[in-house]
Amino acid sequence: MGNVGGEENIKGRVRDRYGEAALRVLDGGVASCCGGVAADPVCGNLYSEAEAAVAPREALAASLGCGNPTTLAELRPGEIVLDLGCGGGIDVFLAAERVGASGKVFGLDMTAEMLALARQNNHKAGVGNVEFVQGDMEALPLADESVDVVISNCVINLAPDKDRVLREAYRVLKPGGRLAVTDIVVRGELSREIRRSMELWVGCIAGALEEGEYARKLAAAGFDEIRIEPMRLYGAADAREFLAAAGLDAGRGLPEVEGGLLSAFIGARKAR
Repeated sequence: MGNVGGEENIKGRVRDRYGEAALRVLDGGVASCCGGVAADPVCGNLYSEAEAAVAPREALAASLGCGNPTTLAELRPGEIVLDLGCGGGIDVFLAAERVGASGKVFGLDMTAEMLALARQNNHKAGVGNVEFVQGDMEALPLADESVDVVISNCVINLAPDKDRVLREAYRVLKPGGRLAVTDIVVRGELSREIRRSMELWVGCIAGALEEGEYARKLAAAGFDEIRIEPMRLYGAADAREFLAAAGLDAGRGLPEVEGGLLSAFIGARKAR
C-alpha cells in the first residue's frame, strides 16, 4: 500500500506542476523545463518556424518536451495517432497535419488545466481531426488495437509505473503499430545526488530510466525493433544555474554529469 501512496504522490506533483504551467501560459507567460532559467537547453529550439506556425502561440508556449516526436515518427496520411501527455497540443496539431483529414489524433492528458488550454488552442486553430481526452497513461481510455502510432514528448519518464505505460501503449496499438517517443534517459553511472539533481533540472520530477533498462522494459512489454537514438546531451554547463540554486558546485566535482543525461528518440514496433 505504501507504494500506491508513493505513486499517487508522484502523480499529484506532476499534475500540480503541469497545471501551474498551463495557467501560466493562459496568463500570457511561457512554461519552462528548467526552473525558469534564461536559456532552456531542454525545451528550447525543438520546433522550426514553420512547425511553430501550425498551432497557436500558446500551444508552443506550453511545451515542456525534450524533442519533436512528430518529425521522427514517419506519420502517414490516414493513420490514427495517440499523443501521451499532450500538454497544450503542439505535437497533436503537428501530427494532425501529417495524417491529414483521413487520419485522426487523440491527445491524452491527466491535467484538467492542460486539457482546457489544448481545447482552447484547438478552438483557435480550427483543426477538425483531433480529440483531446482526459486520462491516465497507465490505464488508457482507448480500445485494444485502435491506433497506428503512439507518440509522447518527455512524459513517460514522469510515470511512476513505466511498465504499465508501455504495456498500455502496446495494447492500444494495432498489429505492426509503432511507438515513437522522445524522453530523458540516463547513460552510464551517476551518483545518487547528481542523478537526482540533474533529473529534477530536466524534468522537475526525477524518474529517468537508464538506456539499457528502457530497452528491456520495451521488450518485456512485447515490443521489437527497439532503438534508442541520442538527440541532445546535457552537462554541468547546461545546468549550472539550477545546480547552483540546489547547493551543488557545477564548476567542481561534476565531471560525471557530462554526457550522463540525454534526450533521446525511442522507437519500437508491435509485431504483426
